[in-house]
Amino acid sequence: MPRIFGIDLPKEKRIEISLTYLYGIGRAVSNKILHVAGVDPNTRAKDLTEDEVSRITAVIQKDHRVEGDLRREVSQNIKRLMDIGAYRGIRHKRGLPVRGQRTKTNSRTRKGPRRSVGRKKG
Repeated sequence: MPRIFGIDLPKEKRIEISLTYLYGIGRAVSNKILHVAGVDPNTRAKDLTEDEVSRITAVIQKDHRVEGDLRREVSQNIKRLMDIGAYRGIRHKRGLPVRGQRTKTNSRTRKGPRRSVGRKKG
């Protein structure tokens, strides 16, 4: 099972798909990396040689920000928005949708389960 940046890639899947298990790499970027590294995208991850794994790792290190570095950068960007008091930062702070979605209905993923408002008898 190949390890790249501390992540075990699934060995039965094609390397093109396995690379997408790294944070910050999707299908398009995965294909570009494999093209530059000179690795066939249809190769199963378990069939990669050590040389191919090292070439893929080198290409990723040289051209792309992934895993810890990318996560850190994203969280710093969000923290910066919150610190300067930008609208998007306030939405992040309150746990509400950030990109202009409606909140009267929907947005349950961001807001969490409904909290019922108590009603007094009388």
